[in-house]
Amino acid sequence: MTRLLTALLFFFPILAGGAAHAGNVSELEILGFSSDGSIFAFEEYGIQDGSGFPYANRFYVDVASDSFVTGTPIRILLQDESATLRDARAQARAPGQSIVSDAELMANRGYTAGANAITELSADPFRMNVNPRPVIPPVDDPIEFRLEEFNLDAQGCENLGPTMGFRLLRVDLRQDGSVSLVHEDESIPQSRNCPLGYRLGAVQTIHPDAGAPSYAVLIAIESFGFEGPDYHWIAVTGRL
Repeated sequence: MTRLLTALLFFFPILAGGAAHAGNVSELEILGFSSDGSIFAFEEYGIQDGSGFPYANRFYVDVASDSFVTGTPIRILLQDESATLRDARAQARAPGQSIVSDAELMANRGYTAGANAITELSADPFRMNVNPRPVIPPVDDPIEFRLEEFNLDAQGCENLGPTMGFRLLRVDLRQDGSVSLVHEDESIPQSRNCPLGYRLGAVQTIHPDAGAPSYAVLIAIESFGFEGPDYHWIAVTGRL
């Protein structure tokens, strides 16, 4: 079954015995960058399949090293049936203010140069070619990212079938189309929860007044869930 068909079946669940089965798709909120473009932040939130508990996760990424800022990610799961998504998001928001305030992130949100929702079936989930800024005619060279999946064992997933890692490539369109490696998995972290596949979700860019232009590539992870496949988000960052 193709990746797109899998996503289609997920959003229009098959009815069996009168019960609909579905996983969870995290809502993605791009928060923005620090004023110098050195930190990128985003949030995912939703209702955990199986438990019905609300959760919110905030990620703050050091752009240059493509690594989490100390003390992050911030993960909140409210194991209370009366709790709301608003409650979970508020609890995740509070500790993030000492890292980069929401006011600073909002003022430096940058530009969403490309975006493919999980429900988008006509877009290429493995290739995104964008102009980094909405300037017409363009003053920047376009940037292209390509996503490749490959089989990679994940600890604790041995009896669930093949799991996947990914590599992210950047294509230099200015000269001869040379390809450089941005990221390649050597192992799969447990937080990905036995990944089945990946797809490009968005490219966010910023050209700060003081600091180097930066980008973040948002990637959706399809993984095993309690009631069906789950979709969560990660980001790969770098300098333009």
